[in-house]
Amino acid sequence: MISLTSSALQSGSRAASAYAEARAAAAPAPLAASDGRPGGLTAAAEEFAQVMAGADRAAVGAMQGSSDTQALVQSIAQAQMALETAVAIRDRVVEAYQEILRMPV
Repeated sequence: MISLTSSALQSGSRAASAYAEARAAAAPAPLAASDGRPGGLTAAAEEFAQVMAGADRAAVGAMQGSSDTQALVQSIAQAQMALETAVAIRDRVVEAYQEILRMPV
C-alpha cells in the first residue's frame, strides 16, 4: 500500500498550479484589429456568418412577400461569393496540411 505524505501532496499541488500558470502564459493571444474587433480568421468567419444570415433573411422576406426580388438576388449572389471564398480557403488549408504530411521527418 502506498501512502502519500502531506509534503508530497503539496508538492503535487504546486506542480499542478505552476503548470496551469505556464499554460495560461503560453496560450496564443487572439488576433485583434487595431480597433479592438477580432481580426484574421475570426473576423472572416463572423463576416461569412453575417452574409449567410442576410441571405436567409432575404429569402424568408421574399417568401413572405415583404422583400423585393432584387434584394433577394443580390443577397444570394453575395452568399454564393462568400461560400466560394470559404471553400477556396478550406481547400488551400487542406492542401497545405497535406504538404506538411508529405515532408520527410
